Amino acid sequence: MNIKSASFLSGMFLAGMMAISSLATASETLTGAAPNFTLKGSDGKNHKLSEYRGQVVMLNFWASWCGPCRQEMPLLDDIYKKYQKLGFVILGVNVEEDSSKAKSMLKTVGVSFPVLFDTSNKVSKQYNVVAMPSSVMIDRNGNMRYLHKGYKPGYERDYLNQVRELARE
Repeated sequence: MNIKSASFLSGMFLAGMMAISSLATASETLTGAAPNFTLKGSDGKNHKLSEYRGQVVMLNFWASWCGPCRQEMPLLDDIYKKYQKLGFVILGVNVEEDSSKAKSMLKTVGVSFPVLFDTSNKVSKQYNVVAMPSSVMIDRNGNMRYLHKGYKPGYERDYLNQVRELARE
């Protein structure tokens, strides 16, 4: 391999790594109404997004095979417990066709917030989910405000700041 080829391959590798790491973003600003949906929850009941109008909602899309999802869930549960009394709710949305793996994971990584099952991926498509986990922050009026793709330690600080901001509005 000559120097030109090695340099080209090195550049392609670096570009590929940058593209992959760009999927994990601390936060993007969103606008527009959050698409409404109804999903069955782990409690056996149907949950409709519009029923949470008046609260700050975090939709957290996750999968049992996703390592960062497992890492993030206990942190999300802490935020939920702390800010629930201010009108904040997290709706965990599992995106797997077979929800049995998610239910099994929930037994070991128990969370107190509602977990919903998007077995047909209809809701994740409505929200253009392209990374696991992905979270959408929705204000009290039902408008999307922030999007988080992926998870890296420290993102929870952004979540906290956004929950506080939206709770004060």
